[in-house]
Amino acid sequence: MKKLLFLSSCIAGAAISLSALGTSAITAKADEALAVKCKSAYLCDYDSGTVVYSMNETERLPIASMCKIMTLLLSFEAADEGKIAYDEQVPVSENASSMGGSQVFLQTGLTYSAEQLMKSVAVCSANDSCVALAERIAGSESAFVDRMNARAKELGAENTLFANCTGLPKEPQYSCAKDVATMLREMLTHKKYYEFSKVWLEDFAHPDGRTTSMTNTNKLIRFYEGCDGGKTGFTNQAGFCLAATAKRGDTRLVSVVIGSDSSAQRFADTKAMFNHAFANYESKRIFTAGEQIGQQVRVRGSKVTELPVYAERTVSVFGEKGNQADISVQISLPDELKAPVTAGQNVGEAVVYRGGVEVARTALQTVSGAERQSWRDALKEGARNWN
Repeated sequence: MKKLLFLSSCIAGAAISLSALGTSAITAKADEALAVKCKSAYLCDYDSGTVVYSMNETERLPIASMCKIMTLLLSFEAADEGKIAYDEQVPVSENASSMGGSQVFLQTGLTYSAEQLMKSVAVCSANDSCVALAERIAGSESAFVDRMNARAKELGAENTLFANCTGLPKEPQYSCAKDVATMLREMLTHKKYYEFSKVWLEDFAHPDGRTTSMTNTNKLIRFYEGCDGGKTGFTNQAGFCLAATAKRGDTRLVSVVIGSDSSAQRFADTKAMFNHAFANYESKRIFTAGEQIGQQVRVRGSKVTELPVYAERTVSVFGEKGNQADISVQISLPDELKAPVTAGQNVGEAVVYRGGVEVARTALQTVSGAERQSWRDALKEGARNWN
């Protein structure tokens, strides 16, 4: 195994160490600069999970329609797994069409595309669309809720319990700011989501010729630079809630506000947290998932003599602006591989250090495969080399 160690001066802007899989915390500086007016709040870097600000972040509270983040996450995952197609026509039950609160007024017995339903959930928080999707994916809303709770456990959301897929009042049901951020970070890995989340105003077309106007409930989509996703929530129990994400340059942030006294206050608190983080911190990208890293590994026993590799995961270092840190990357690859080699095969890893302390790592995988050389080809190659 060969190990290549190089210093990354171009990324030396991070002030703290972090784990790309964890939730390291920045200093209490943010606590002194921020004073949000809500029951609970959480602000973190999207790539690393590094915490910038937190207040009562694990307190169990009702989160209203923010629970639809999990509803959407399971819907995207079902589509990725081929269990539902975006263009599939989903029938609407009487149960789904009878949902109150935010809705697009689905008609019992009509069918709508899964994509259309998912978009209405992302844009205008449609309760009827949530239930229609839940019934199609799991057979019933209750079975879907079981999957929501199981997925929450898989994500490490320890202070979360769902009772329905809409967030309408029903006991027992709760989550916390930290768990909501965890769920939103996971949903943001699905690029399809951004096609829906950035819609500001759009008509929802019904098969019977009706249209329902959809307006994005997240006003920051239109009025805050870089905001391209999120989920609002409101009930009398939960108060005004908002989970949101915004990106500027390579820095993407995730914020959660629970229990504000007004809609205006939840947006003001979210903007204050985003402004603070963008002004004082930045994320420096080291590896981007799926992109070649500039290193190759030799292959023996194949017509292919070398294979390029890529990073399995995106790895970034997040910290204070202008604070030059000692960041280095160690790439470990074998001296050679023996054919056959498959595309996407794990062949090594890259480890990121700050000040000699490991802060992140990612597997390295082959961009393409290499078939084993036939004995005829081996003889021909041997003859060429002999000559």
